[in-house]
This record gives sequence, structure tokens and C-alpha cells, in this order.
Amino acid sequence: MGKGGEQVRWTPASTKRAELAASGTKISLEEVQRHRTPEDAWMVFHDKVYDVSGWHDHPGGHVIFTHAGDDFTDIFAAFHPPSAYKSMDPFYIGELDTPSIEIKPLAQRNFEKAYRDLRGKLVVAGMFNSSKAYYAWKCSSNLAIWAAGCLCVILSDSFAVHMLGAFLLALFWQQCGWLAHDFLHHQVFKNRAYGDYAGIFWGNVAQGFSVGWWKNKHNTHHAVPNLHESCPDAHDGDPDIDTMPLLAWSLKMASAAQASAAGRFFVRHQALLYFPILLIARVSWLLQSLSFCFDFAGGVWESKGSDAAKRVFPLRRAEQAGMVVHYAWFGALLATQLSAAEAVVFFLAAQMMCGFMLALVFGLGHNGMATYDADSRPDFWKLQVTTTRNVSPNLFVDWFCGGLQYQVDHHLFPSIPRHNLKKVHALVAAFCRENGVAYHEASMLAGTGEVLGHLKEVSEAFIHEFPAM
Repeated sequence: MGKGGEQVRWTPASTKRAELAASGTKISLEEVQRHRTPEDAWMVFHDKVYDVSGWHDHPGGHVIFTHAGDDFTDIFAAFHPPSAYKSMDPFYIGELDTPSIEIKPLAQRNFEKAYRDLRGKLVVAGMFNSSKAYYAWKCSSNLAIWAAGCLCVILSDSFAVHMLGAFLLALFWQQCGWLAHDFLHHQVFKNRAYGDYAGIFWGNVAQGFSVGWWKNKHNTHHAVPNLHESCPDAHDGDPDIDTMPLLAWSLKMASAAQASAAGRFFVRHQALLYFPILLIARVSWLLQSLSFCFDFAGGVWESKGSDAAKRVFPLRRAEQAGMVVHYAWFGALLATQLSAAEAVVFFLAAQMMCGFMLALVFGLGHNGMATYDADSRPDFWKLQVTTTRNVSPNLFVDWFCGGLQYQVDHHLFPSIPRHNLKKVHALVAAFCRENGVAYHEASMLAGTGEVLGHLKEVSEAFIHEFPAM
């Protein structure tokens, strides 16, 4: 079956791949599991084995390597249209040895089959089809919030009214985040180019976020939520929990702070510092977005994997233009209507309120839930469900959280439109009951309390483990 540690850069005429495919030899699951690194990556899709070793130009970036040495059937189906299946053909190296599949527990195999059957039922029921009228309403109502925020600045000289405008713009940006999320998950349009351009409008133009930077992080997050990467170059960890040195979501993360006085301070007081940190979150994301689009700051603010994302995201020029338009309209609003001091206060107030509202919802989705090491992660379904928290829905939550109140359902079926998640939730809940799988749900208040309680538990464990601090 070839040398497990051999590093092969993929080319269309890969002799190694061609020889494996031509041999007709069945490949065991144990053999697949030996090929777990980016330069030596084998994966399984519907009992067929593929070798994607060294394929750093994968259109989705390095996310493909999160499932090296593993079955990627479900995560592939979650993020690719049926038309993408043919693109896998050049990577095919053989059939999986069927008896070797039995090393998977029977419960896991039964669940995988039931999950895939459920996906088929949802397709037949039209749950993946969007309502264009719904999204027209969401887009137009969100633009109304933007107009109201701008008018508060343009039509009034009152500081209080200006602060109301700052809040409305912050709310507009937060809601833009959910719209960009839906378009970039291709929930709205079957034509993915339409979704990408709509994402650039609601991401880059409206709120100053780079959608290429975001997609690079977010796709990996969906593939491996709450996973600690096995090593710095593995690309098998969740970038969304990479919040050190400010916040540690596990003792493993916290242990990295023991050598730094600042790190020890933040870990020790992280439950108290959580809300203040949320206030600066958006500023950090803006800097990372600018760095991604324009290579500012020598890469200081870039996220891991950004270089690969720049190579594969085809709309970089459109992204740059969108960022210019964002800072043009926002800068013109501040420069023409406010004094320098007022503009600074308005800018900071809007950014901090938006960051707080965005991060509050993000934190509810996964923070304080289970974390795993990449080299000992559970299977797809257990990983998605045990690392994710639903928020109990009501009219306010449904609007404020933008569909992410059904986070478990969204992680299992990320391309289902927001407006169908309530129906899907009922089916997923029944499915989980039938298969003995429990998922967690809490109110916004109780869920936030769980996040703070978890941060405190990690702090206490860190102090106990490293008492010298």
C-alpha cells in the first residue's frame, strides 16, 4: 500500500496514485489511518479511498487535511454540491476493504447510516431550498437599520442621538454577519458565485470583514469544532478556540500560559475579563481582515492558513474593492458629520457594541462545551453534537442570533437556510432520541452562565495544576 510516511506532492500524473488505483488491492481502514498528515493524506468517501497528499491548492484551503486518515463522507456532503463529486476522481486510489470497517463500533455505523438517511429525507422534503422572499425581507430590513443609524448622525447634533446611531450601526453590522454567514454557506443560492458576491457585499462592503479570511477559518471550524490541533503545522484544529493568551477553554490551552506573567494573569481572571474582551473582539477581526486583503502589518494580524486561503479564494480583487467601499462610506459619515473627538468616540462605541453582540452569540454556540485533542477526536456526529450548544428559541432570540440558536442543527446540515432550521430541529431532535444521542440546549442567560462557569473551572484547574502562579 505504499510507504506510510512517504511525502508526495500531488500532480495529475502521480505515478504512486495511478499504481495504487490500477492494482485493484483492497485498502484497509487501518492502512488509511496511517496517512494523517498534510503531506501524506488518505481519506475515505463512501468506502472509496482517496489520496490528497500535498494538495495545498484545494479550493477550500487547508480544511481538507482536517480529515486526513479518516472518513470524510459526511463533512464532504455538508460542504459540497453533487457536482463536486467528479472532481474527486483524479485522487482515487482504491476501494476500502469492507470487513475492516467493522473496527468502527456498531452504534457508530448505525448512526452514520441513519444520519445519511435523514439527510436524504431533508433533501426530498425541500429543506435545502431557500425562500428568496424571506431573504429579500432580511436584506431590506437590515438596510433600514443602517439608514436609521446614519440618519441619527446626519439629522441630529445631540450626543445621545449620535450614540443611538452608533448602537444601530453596531446592530446593523451584527445582523450583516448573519446574512454573510447564510450567503457564504450557500444557503440562499444554488449558484455559488452569487452567494460569494452577496457575501462580499454583506461582509466586506457593509461591515469591513474579509469573507475570504472568514471562510478560511469558518470552514475549518465546521470540520473540527473545539479541537486542539495535534501540532502547529497539522491544520487539524479549530481556529475559533485559538483565543490564547486571553482565554483558555481547557487546561491544555491554559498550560501554555504558565511561563508568562501576562498569560497567568489572564487565565486566572478570565471569567471576569470575558465581557471586556468581547468589547475589543471586532477591532481584532477588522485588523485581521485588512491584513488578509492587503497584507498589512507584515502578517502580524493574519490567521493561520491565510496564505493558502489567498491562493484559492478567487475573488480577492472584489474583496479589496469591497473593503475600500466600506471605509469610504463609514469614513465619510464620520468625517462630514462629527468633530474629530466625536468621531473617535462614535467609532469606538460602534465597534465595541458590535463586537460584544457578535461574540456573545459566538460564545453561546460552542464555548464551555466539550473540547478534544485532534488525534483522539470522536466521529463526525458526536463531534458536532457534543461541542455545540443550542439556544432556546423565542422571537427575540430568533432575530438576534440569526439562525445560530439552532447551532447543533446548523452544524449537522450547514447549507440548510435559516428559515427552515425550526422545522429541521424537530426532525433532528426526534432523530437524536431514536439513536440515543443527547444534545444540549440552554437559554441565552443560562448558556452565558455556563460559559462563565466553564472559564472559572479552567482557571481553578490551572491554579491547582500550577500553584506557583
